[in-house]
Amino acid sequence: MKKCKTNNKQLARGKWQKVIFCLLLIAYCQFTSAQDTIPLNLEKVMELAGANNLTIKEYKERQELANAQNTEANEWWLPDIYAGVQTHQLAGAAMNADGGFFLEVNRNNLWSGIGLNANWDFADGIFKSKAASLKSDASSYKTEAERNQIILEAIKAYYELQSAQAELSAYRNLVEQSDSISRQIAQQVESGLLYESELLLAKSNRNHLKVEMANAHKRYLEKSSRLVNILNFKNGIQLVSADSMMTPLQFDEDLLAESTEEHKRAEIKAIALDMEAIKTEKKTTTVSLLIPELAVGAYGSYFGNLSGKVRPMEPNRFPETRQLYPTRALNASLMWNIPLGRLFSGGALKVYDSRIRLAEIEYDKMNAQIREEITNAQQKIDLGKQQVEIAKESIELTAEAVNQSIKRQENGTAKPFEVFQAQQFYLQAQIDYLKSVGDYNATQYELKVAKGEEL
Repeated sequence: MKKCKTNNKQLARGKWQKVIFCLLLIAYCQFTSAQDTIPLNLEKVMELAGANNLTIKEYKERQELANAQNTEANEWWLPDIYAGVQTHQLAGAAMNADGGFFLEVNRNNLWSGIGLNANWDFADGIFKSKAASLKSDASSYKTEAERNQIILEAIKAYYELQSAQAELSAYRNLVEQSDSISRQIAQQVESGLLYESELLLAKSNRNHLKVEMANAHKRYLEKSSRLVNILNFKNGIQLVSADSMMTPLQFDEDLLAESTEEHKRAEIKAIALDMEAIKTEKKTTTVSLLIPELAVGAYGSYFGNLSGKVRPMEPNRFPETRQLYPTRALNASLMWNIPLGRLFSGGALKVYDSRIRLAEIEYDKMNAQIREEITNAQQKIDLGKQQVEIAKESIELTAEAVNQSIKRQENGTAKPFEVFQAQQFYLQAQIDYLKSVGDYNATQYELKVAKGEEL
C-alpha cells in the first residue's frame, strides 16, 4: 500500500509534459522490441514520403516522359541521313523520256552512296516544340503538387500514428494500475475494510480498460499500416514514433495572414502552362498557313553497272568507260500547304478553342478550390488552437484532482479506487491533448500546402 501511494505522488507531482514523454518512451521501448518495427520521426517521414512513395515515383516518371517528348519535338529540324547499296534489274521494255520504248532491254545497275532528306515544316516545328517545352514545365509542377500532397498525407498519418501510439501506452499504463488497485482492494476486502462490491467494480473496470486497450491497439495497427503504405515499406513492418514530445508547432505569422496569391500553387502554374501550350499549338492552324515548308534531298554516290563497264548513250563522247561513276543530286522545294478544310470549316481551330475554354474552366475551378482549402485550414487552425488550450487546461485540472485525491487517501478519506479514477481522467486528458496537438500541427502543414509552400 505504501509503495502504491509513493508512485501516485510521483505521478501527480510530475509535470504533464514529462508524463507525455514517458508515455511515448514506454511505447517506443515496447514496440521496438519487435524485430520488424522501425522507429521514425517527422523529419524522416517527410524525407521518405518524398522519395519512396509510388505515386510520386509515377509522377516523376511522367515528368521524364514529358521531358523526352520535349526533346523529341526539338528534333524537327534535323534531317534524316541514309547510306547503303541498291541494285536495280530490268529485262524487257523501258520507256524513254520522249515516250518512245526500248525493247529487249536488259538493265542491271548498282547504286552505292550516302544522302540526306530534310523536310522543314517551320510552323509545326516551331510551335509544337514550344508547346512540348511548356508541357514539360507543366509536368514538373504537377510532380511538385503531387509530392506536396503525398508528404502532407504522410504528415497527417504520422501524427495519427503518434496519437494512437500514446493512447495505447496510456491504456497499458491504466491496465497495470488497475491490476494493482484490484489487488489492494482485494486485500482490504479480506481485512473487512471494504465491501466485495467495490472489488467487483474494480475488476469490471479493469476488464473495460483491457477492451479499450485492445481497441487502441487495433487503431495503432491501422495507423501504422496506413503510414507503411504511404512510405512504400514492405508488408509486415510496424512503425513507431521516435519523437520524444508532441508540442504545438508555431509557424510564421504570415502563414495565418489572409492571402489571395493562388498563383503560387504548383497546380495553378501547371494548368496555366497547359493552357499556354494549347494556345501555342493552336497557331499551327492559323499562323502556320503563312509559313512555307522547305524540303531538301541530296546524295552523293557511285552509280553504274552491277558487273562490267557501262554502255554510254554517246560512245563518241565517252570512248573510255568504267563500271561505276561518281554521281550526285540535289532537290529542293519551298511549298505553301493550304488545307481547304481548315479554311472553310475550321474544325481543327474549333477543337483548339474548345480545349482552351476547358482549360480556363479548370483554372477557375482550381482557384475556387484553393480559396476553399485556405479558408478551411485557417478556420481549423483557429479551432484547433482553442482545443489545445482546453485540453491543456484539462490536464492541469485533472493533475490537481490527482494531487487532492492522493492527499485524501493519505488522510483516510479517499479509497484507492477513487484515486485510480482520478488518474484515469488525468491520462484521458493527456490523450485528448495529444490528439488536439496532432490535428493542430497537421492543419498548419495543410495551410502551408494550400498557400503553395513546398514541404
